[in-house]
Amino acid sequence: MGNEKTAIQYLLGAPVIVAALGYFVDIYDLLLFGIVRIPSLTDLGLDEQGLSTQGASILNWQMCGLLLGGVAWGVLGDKKGRLSVLFGSIITYSIANFACGFVQDVTTYKLFRFVAGIGLAGELGAGITLVSESLPKKLRAIGTSVVAGVGLLGAVAAYFTVELFSWRYAYFAGGGLGLLLLILRIGVFESGLYKSMKDFDGLKKGNLASFFTNKDRLKLYLKCIGIGLPTWYVIGILTTFSNEFGQAMDIDEQIKPGLSVMWCYVGLAAGDFLSGFISYYLASRRRAIALFMLFTLVGSVIYLYGGVQSANGLYIMCGWLGFGIGYWAMFVTIAAEQFGTNIRATAATTIPNIVRGTVIGMTTLYAFLKPVVFELHAAAIVGLICFAIGFYCINTVPETHNKDLNFIEPE
Repeated sequence: MGNEKTAIQYLLGAPVIVAALGYFVDIYDLLLFGIVRIPSLTDLGLDEQGLSTQGASILNWQMCGLLLGGVAWGVLGDKKGRLSVLFGSIITYSIANFACGFVQDVTTYKLFRFVAGIGLAGELGAGITLVSESLPKKLRAIGTSVVAGVGLLGAVAAYFTVELFSWRYAYFAGGGLGLLLLILRIGVFESGLYKSMKDFDGLKKGNLASFFTNKDRLKLYLKCIGIGLPTWYVIGILTTFSNEFGQAMDIDEQIKPGLSVMWCYVGLAAGDFLSGFISYYLASRRRAIALFMLFTLVGSVIYLYGGVQSANGLYIMCGWLGFGIGYWAMFVTIAAEQFGTNIRATAATTIPNIVRGTVIGMTTLYAFLKPVVFELHAAAIVGLICFAIGFYCINTVPETHNKDLNFIEPE
């Protein structure tokens, strides 16, 4: 009993701290292209039309990398261990970010953002899985919130790095941060739950097909994806196209989408940090997420139809919305807790990356609706679909607050 760790010792242990710093670098690199899109493509000689079309193309290449990487790293995390993903993913995106600092043409830029996307896909799922399996069940929500709360501040660091230095140096900084993190990870140990799977002879690990061969498991997998839709509706529509909404609201001052994204992520970091404590207090993942989702829905209505009249007012609303989607870490934790140790990393890595990938569908629908019903109503229709799915899914998934994670999924 004398050697038992306190809650603080668990929360300040190597798995939590290193996962938090890893997510910080991950978010820095994930959002960097969105922040440097205009200056980098302008330097490469593109005109205004090229900034839009090629910028969207490069972003789509990065998102494709995230989708493919999510599957690859998730399977690897269950087959070879959580640490193999944490090391492999950071090497991949660190090298890719260094390379982005040297690009001289759009084609090469697309290739390196695709590779960076593959690398970035592994960080969060593996980190949350490792932390969830390393902490006592009563501290899992707080631990993962610490990871996300610290990690999401990487968006703020990315914005100010670009403001202070050139876009090429911003990429070099991202690569350098990744390699420094690699050194810190040397002292982190593999999850005990993962190592205990060696006692099961012939157990299939990281079997992606197992999510599709069992009807109940597939329903649960899809519901976990549905819970996350409002988060990337806010990021991918309301903040990314904030300049369009500013014009539709007749705001005189030009809205900077990069600044909107930064304030959204400031709110997100605060919300993610608090969501774990709220879940702990309520003794429920589901109620905590439903509360945050409702807060986001109210904020979305005010954002679109509340009569925002200034740029600062719109940035404040982006912060509100960011805070509301601060259940992101809890959402990934739920994904990890729903499934057995033999496919847990696959679930926790693929699910958030599929949610990120749904942005392509959201933006396509938004673009289709804009000429018909104009910007604000188009965004509202997309949001209505996302929130309807989100509320249904969070109200129908099993509660995992006190769930023991020492189990495996049958074939």
